[in-house]
Amino acid sequence: MPKVLISDQMDPLAAQIFRQRGIQVDEITGKTKEELIAIISDYDGLAIRSATKVTKDVLAAATNLKVVGRAGIGVDNVDIPAASAKGVVVMNTPFGNSITTAEHAIALMFALARDLPEADRSTQAGKWEKNRFMGVEVTSKTLGLIGAGNIGSIVADRALGLKMKVVAYDPFLTPERAVEMGVEKVTLDELLARADFITLHTPLTDSTRNILSAENIAKCKKGVRIINCARGGLVDEAALKAALDSGHVAGAALDVFVTEPAKESPLFGTPNFISTPHLGASTNEAQVNVAIQVAEQMSDFLLSGGVTNALNMPSLSAEEAPKLKPYMALAERLGALVGQLEGDAIKAVAIEVEGAAAELNQKPITGAVLAGLMGVYSDTVNMVNAPFLAKERGLDVREVRHDREGDYSTLIRVTVKTAAGDKSVAGTLFANAEPRLVEIFGVKVEADLAGTMVYIVNVDAPGFIGRLGSTLGEAGVNIGTFHLGRRSAGGEAVVLLSVDTSVDDALKAKIAQLPGVKAAKALAF
Repeated sequence: MPKVLISDQMDPLAAQIFRQRGIQVDEITGKTKEELIAIISDYDGLAIRSATKVTKDVLAAATNLKVVGRAGIGVDNVDIPAASAKGVVVMNTPFGNSITTAEHAIALMFALARDLPEADRSTQAGKWEKNRFMGVEVTSKTLGLIGAGNIGSIVADRALGLKMKVVAYDPFLTPERAVEMGVEKVTLDELLARADFITLHTPLTDSTRNILSAENIAKCKKGVRIINCARGGLVDEAALKAALDSGHVAGAALDVFVTEPAKESPLFGTPNFISTPHLGASTNEAQVNVAIQVAEQMSDFLLSGGVTNALNMPSLSAEEAPKLKPYMALAERLGALVGQLEGDAIKAVAIEVEGAAAELNQKPITGAVLAGLMGVYSDTVNMVNAPFLAKERGLDVREVRHDREGDYSTLIRVTVKTAAGDKSVAGTLFANAEPRLVEIFGVKVEADLAGTMVYIVNVDAPGFIGRLGSTLGEAGVNIGTFHLGRRSAGGEAVVLLSVDTSVDDALKAKIAQLPGVKAAKALAF
C-alpha cells in the first residue's frame, strides 16, 4: 500500500480521497526541515502547499519518495532540478484556484480605480473627503495582460465583460488563440505604451524576472495602474516605488512580493499602493478544489502510473497508462539493449513509432527509451530523471512519428548515432501485450528481452552453434532461449540467447575466442 504524507494544512477532503483510493496517509504539519528529513523516507508521496520547503537535503533523505504534489500553482518551494535528478515527479494543480486568482486581480483593479482602501480608512477616521477620492472608470479602458495562459484568459474574459479593451503579451499566445479569447496580441513595448491597467499572469523564470523593470515601467503610459497577483519578482519593487512617488504610475496593487512573508517593503506606506498577503488563491472554493485535485493526481500516479500536471515529466492520463504500459516496457528494453551494446559511443538518439504506436502519446514512450538507455550509466534511473541525465550527457533526442504501417501493425525503432555510424534496434508487441525484439543493427531476429542474455556477432558457418553450446555447457551455464538471425548465408550472423546464470568475464572471453566470433557481450534486463 502506498504511503503519503500531507505536511501542510489542507482541506480534509484530500486525506479522505487518499484513504478511499486505498492509500495510507499521515497528516503531520508544522514540521521543521530537520524533523521532515527524519521521517520522509517512510513515504512514497508528499502533499504540500507553500509552507513545506522540499529542498535538496529533504530529497536526499527521501529514499522512497516518488511524487511531490503541490496543492496550488507555484512551486518555488520545491527544488525541481534536484527532484528530477532524484527521479521524483513534481505535480501542481494549476486549475484549482484559477478563477479565485483571476477574481482577486479584478478586485484589486477596482480597488485601484476607485481608491477604495484609502477612502475606507479616511471615512472610518471620521473624515468625509468626497472630493479627495476622484476615481476612474474601467469601461473603455485598455487592460494589458502580461501572460495570457489559464488565469490570464479568465481575467481577459471578465475584463471584456466590463467593456474593457484587452491587449496581451505572451510569447506562447498564438494568433488563433488570441482571436478566440477576444484580445489583441501585441509586443511588450506596445502593451506598455497603450495599457491603462496592467495585470501580470506569468510564472517567475529567468526571462520574466523583473519584467516590469525601471526601464519598462518608464515605457508605460503616464497614469498606468499595475496589478500583480502572480509571483513576487515579476515587478522591480524599488522601481515601482519610485514611479509611484513621481506620479508616473497612478496606483499599484501587489498580492505577491519578492520576499514572503513580506514583513517590510519599500512600497509599504506609499500613497496609492495596495497590498494583500498572497490572497490570490484564498477562497474556500479554491482550497477545496486544489486539495481534491492534488489527492486525485497523486493517487492516479501511485496506483496506476497516471501523470497529470507534472512539471518534470510528460503527462500520462490514468486512462492512457494501461494502454501505454506494454509499449513503455518494450521501449525501455530497446533503450537498455542499445545502451548496453553501444554505451559511451552514443552521441544522439532517435525514437520512431509507426502503426498503432503512432496513434499514442509518444512522450512516455520516449521517456521509457531514455530510462532504459540511461540505466547503463546509473542504478537509479526512471522516466523522470532519464531526460535530465540524457541532457547532462549532451545527448540529442529526436522523436519521429510515421503514419505508415510496415511489416508489423505496431513498431518502435530506436536509432543511436555513434562515430561508427547510425545503429538501430526495433521491436513490436505480440498479441498487443508481449514486447518482442524484431531487428538488431539491420539483422532480423525475433527475441524476448528478459533476464540475463548473451549477444554474439559471428560469421555464419557450420558447427558454430554446437561449439557455442559446448562452451556454455562446460561452464555449467544452461540455455533458456536461443534466437538467431543473419544478413545472408555465410555472412554476418547475430545470436541472442538467454541463460539461467550470470556470464562472468572468463566465460565471455572463451566465447569471444571461438572461431568466427566478432563480438560477444553479456546483457541484463
